[in-house]
Amino acid sequence: MFGRKKKTDVDEEPTSFFGDENDESVEVDEVEDDLDAAGDEFGDESEGPYDISEIDSDDPTAGRDGQRLDLGSVLVPMPTGGQLQVEMAPNGSPQAVHLVTEHGRVTVAAYAAPKSPGQWREVVAELAQSLRDDNSAVSVENGPWGRELAAVTANMDLRFIGVDGPRWMVRCVVAGPSGSTAANAPLVAIARDILRDTVVNRGSEPHPVRTPLPVVLPQILAEQLAAAHEQQLAAAQQQQVAAQQQQQAAPPAPPAPPARPTPPPRSGESGSAMQQLGQ
Repeated sequence: MFGRKKKTDVDEEPTSFFGDENDESVEVDEVEDDLDAAGDEFGDESEGPYDISEIDSDDPTAGRDGQRLDLGSVLVPMPTGGQLQVEMAPNGSPQAVHLVTEHGRVTVAAYAAPKSPGQWREVVAELAQSLRDDNSAVSVENGPWGRELAAVTANMDLRFIGVDGPRWMVRCVVAGPSGSTAANAPLVAIARDILRDTVVNRGSEPHPVRTPLPVVLPQILAEQLAAAHEQQLAAAQQQQVAAQQQQQAAPPAPPAPPARPTPPPRSGESGSAMQQLGQ
């Protein structure tokens, strides 16, 4: 159905090492030099994520085990029993699409990158520093595509998996409750399976490095979101009208009684009250 094309000049970069993905995690500082020396590559030839040019089939949505969801810049397979959660930007455009499973959430996004690999290595270092600044426990592990960043935060456990491609970089964020993002956890296995069958469609438009590639929702999903948004607006308007009607139907409050004037001080035979006090 699909396969890798012959390697190009871009592919002939120093390769990274692939160890046992169940290796115990270690602190970032302890493996940084080893990971930098090992380098990175554009993924394994036997698995994705794939560039759109590498798909032999006329239908890139036809995945290995089912249909891929076409999100414009990425085409991702839906996990069994998974649901979609769309995150909207303030301007109303889709910002991210999360794949929600019973174990946690997986988010796959593509970014513009230079022709040579190495962007993910830089991103990992920056993510690690940012998380450590937030007092999160951070470690680097060696996964199927090279380095993976695991973190334990105050709210959830996270795992970041990245892959460098030809002029793109894919970042997969795995989020879930405590223990759900361990290397051998079901949620991480789901995330890796998703990445293995993901296709990146960068397009030919120029994008600054590290710019998120645009997310485009399928028409049927966009229509469903638009209908849901209209229903929310209609419900909000109905609540506002009901509140106004209730306010108008309420009986008017009775007028407050007029304030009684304070009587002036009485004067005695010897003069006014002030004069008497002054004596």
